[in-house]
Amino acid sequence: MFKPDSKLRQKDSAMSIYIVSYDLNKVGQNYSCITEKLKAYPKHWHAQQSVWFIVSSGNASRIRDELQTCLDSNDSLFVGQLSSAAWTGLGQEFSRWYKSNV
Repeated sequence: MFKPDSKLRQKDSAMSIYIVSYDLNKVGQNYSCITEKLKAYPKHWHAQQSVWFIVSSGNASRIRDELQTCLDSNDSLFVGQLSSAAWTGLGQEFSRWYKSNV
């Protein structure tokens, strides 16, 4: 079972919000693999079809490496650490989630 943040070193302990966006282009399209890994983060939000927000004490490269095992060579993945955000149309529930995790 995938456990995010299970191999983190002491210096990685600060929690941050990351945005994860992916595009699985035909071939194997292993949606269950990537969604299960994203759901394994205790604090996650599935904002749009292929866009998630997660809270992690890791860094963007580590998250990318963990999720990359679900991708084919023609798929794409973006992981970015948020330092500021603005949105519309995601609802009050997302607003509460985001504000409680900043």
